[in-house]
Amino acid sequence: MMLKPVWIYLENGVFLEAKSFGFEGSKTGEIVFNTSMSGYQEIMSDPSYAGQFIVFTMPEIGIVGCNDNDMESKAVHASGMFVRSLNEMPSNFRSTEDLPTFLKKNQSMGICDIDTRYLTKMIRDGGPKMMIASTEVSDVATLKSMLEASPRIEDVNYIEKVSTPKSYLHVEGVWNAEAQTYNKTPHRIGKKILAVDLGIKRNILNELCEAGLDVEVIAHDFSAEDVIARYKKGEIQGLFLSNGPGDPLILKNEAAQVRQLIEAKVPMFGICLGHQLLSIAHGYPTYKLKFGQHGGNHPVKNTKNNVVEITTQNHNYNVPDTICKIARITHVNLFDNTIEGLEYNDAPIFSVQHHPEASSGPQESRYIFKEFANRL
Repeated sequence: MMLKPVWIYLENGVFLEAKSFGFEGSKTGEIVFNTSMSGYQEIMSDPSYAGQFIVFTMPEIGIVGCNDNDMESKAVHASGMFVRSLNEMPSNFRSTEDLPTFLKKNQSMGICDIDTRYLTKMIRDGGPKMMIASTEVSDVATLKSMLEASPRIEDVNYIEKVSTPKSYLHVEGVWNAEAQTYNKTPHRIGKKILAVDLGIKRNILNELCEAGLDVEVIAHDFSAEDVIARYKKGEIQGLFLSNGPGDPLILKNEAAQVRQLIEAKVPMFGICLGHQLLSIAHGYPTYKLKFGQHGGNHPVKNTKNNVVEITTQNHNYNVPDTICKIARITHVNLFDNTIEGLEYNDAPIFSVQHHPEASSGPQESRYIFKEFANRL
């Protein structure tokens, strides 16, 4: 495969040249790094990465190929990926296509033959940066002008792009490695929830079903009045707020709807963006971390039992420490002591910042899904 040159310009003035694979053209986005050792397809198809370029610190990427079963959503919303060394020829019995083909089909850029350690350290020291990558334009001044004319990630409501347009029932459970398929008949416990799609991952839905819940997925622009009416009629027992991309402070309408659910005492559980949205709806705005948490090896302490869980993280924003005025901290990130979990006082609401289903990644926090089911 002949790799074409690609030119990269970052808002801090750094200009780089590398090789491209996948989508050809020009794309802008925010550059972040991910320290996971595996699961690049699951990471790329996680809607939480919409509008971002992901620098993979694992140097060899592509060897396991790609397949439909490992998709976390219907498409790739990430702008692109940086890898040190691309493996073009997959070696995995489950692979149905190579990584360049997968990216081209999903209109996402691939950039290789570049020093990913340099990029990671730059982001670590200076924070995430807006950038542009192009296989068509090599002039620095032109790239700079194109980047400056593009919207910043915090100005775009990516939820409107990644959320489902209409509601649907999700019935699959977790992956059965022996049968090489997802569990089609998970045990049911007679409790139904609504799952708000803010950029929801497939395996989060699978875990909710595996916990015994009937799951109806609804769009981001849901009506709180309709949800409250269904809850009072006994049609549903609770609501789940999913992960998702972008700056949570831009979600004014969603926060207003969640605020009504809080007032109506509807039981809720939130993950990642859902965790942040609950904080905002309670009157505690989120803030942006220096370089975010992206990886599958983050230690989190469960303050209830003092057990350390290794978790998967994917977020640039966090809830403020002042929220302890109205909630109890249940989980703490041991890398930076930021809040990873909350239980709200006098309300049937709890949330976590990390991804308990950990696809890809460790599964030490999967118990949280059954905990939600048992609380309803």
